Amino acid sequence: MREKYWSWGDEFHVFDEQQTPVFTIKGEVWSWGHRLSFQDMRGAELAFINQKLMTWMPQYEIHRDGRLFAQLTKELTWFNPEYLLDVPGPNDYVIKGDFWHHNYQFFRHDRVVATVDKAYWTWTDTYGIQTTPGEDDVAILCSAIAIDKVLDDEQRRRS
Repeated sequence: MREKYWSWGDEFHVFDEQQTPVFTIKGEVWSWGHRLSFQDMRGAELAFINQKLMTWMPQYEIHRDGRLFAQLTKELTWFNPEYLLDVPGPNDYVIKGDFWHHNYQFFRHDRVVATVDKAYWTWTDTYGIQTTPGEDDVAILCSAIAIDKVLDDEQRRRS
């Protein structure tokens, strides 16, 4: 996943192993909070990411077909930050790792099902994301984008 070097609003592209573009993510320029459309390369919206404002901890909603599908929440923990991706049913993802360096894993039932690693020495935010076959790639990618937004917001507040 690679953030575009310069764009009017947020824009990301997701590439497969052969560096072929697979998805594009476009953010709204003028909005309260982050609002991003996750699209295939034909422009069909597969999901919509919406930042919830006025919450104790950062929260994002992931909508599919105009309905709330999942909610990503940064959990209140003492030492190591953790996120929860609440999806329908008992198959929630717990997201743990080194968020300071943008390297983390998605766990489902205590099993690693996806990893996210930030590439350094690039002009833009670039991530390598690997998912286990059969997992919900769109939900995982949307969550990685939302976590990137949370980390960017936290870094802006610190500087």
